[in-house]
Amino acid sequence: MADIEYFYSAHSAYAYLGSTCFMDIARAADRKIKHRPMDLRRVIEINGPGATNGLTPARRSYFSGREIERWAEYRAAPVMEGFPTHHSEDITLPNCMVIAGIQQGVDVDRLAHCMLKAHWRDDADLSDRETLAQLGRKAGVDPEPLLAAALSADVQAAYAANTEEAIRRSVFGSPTYFVDGDMFYG
Repeated sequence: MADIEYFYSAHSAYAYLGSTCFMDIARAADRKIKHRPMDLRRVIEINGPGATNGLTPARRSYFSGREIERWAEYRAAPVMEGFPTHHSEDITLPNCMVIAGIQQGVDVDRLAHCMLKAHWRDDADLSDRETLAQLGRKAGVDPEPLLAAALSADVQAAYAANTEEAIRRSVFGSPTYFVDGDMFYG
């Protein structure tokens, strides 16, 4: 079974909106999802198009507001009204919790979706350890070993490698998928 490389951040609106559909597509195509959580802010800083907070207020309102609402409706993926309160918090811990799950052999599809959904539907603070523990349990995994490993040198190295790989391969947003070496965005 060939992999689909999945570069994303655990706080990405568009990764959330496509998550369920993406998992269905991968399953139907008999493809395994290779999760590659990355530091989206660093990737965007280097590869562009620039952080959304650098957009004009009208363009940001559309891209981070109306466009998300449209896709949420189309995908039947509920979102909160407005923008998540904790969206600007550090995204290292949730991304690295997923990487720790990969390294520990946990099926992280559900865990990643749980994080994305909680952030965009329930305004969850993904930088908060207890919130992540609750989300891990909700996803059916023991969160403690993942959280204990998330900030380890090994996991941090994998996170940095994912980020550098995304930069090298011209990823410019989340989610980005590579299927047989071909890049797809959004």
